Amino acid sequence: MARFAFKMFLKPGCEAEYERRHREIWPEIVELLKETGVSNYSIFFDKDTNLLFAVQEQGEVSSQDLGAEPIIQKWWEYMADIMETNPDNSPVSIPLQEVFYMA
Repeated sequence: MARFAFKMFLKPGCEAEYERRHREIWPEIVELLKETGVSNYSIFFDKDTNLLFAVQEQGEVSSQDLGAEPIIQKWWEYMADIMETNPDNSPVSIPLQEVFYMA
């Protein structure tokens, strides 16, 4: 499995709402992620910068490659009011280069 890391941006003051929505993540989202090989998916928050840092293991695709799926588009729309987004409501997401890994 490959690891994939990326950063996203939360709007100021939205940390509690972001956490609440992810505690109640839709089962269809979790099922789709698992079906496509995404696992060990974590998102961290830096309150000083409003930066979200995500890391996941993946098969052929990452969670960021699922934008054509209707349930993902619906999730993006649901999250758009609390995150920085692109015109299609997808989160602004910047891939990060791995520079060190220790197994």
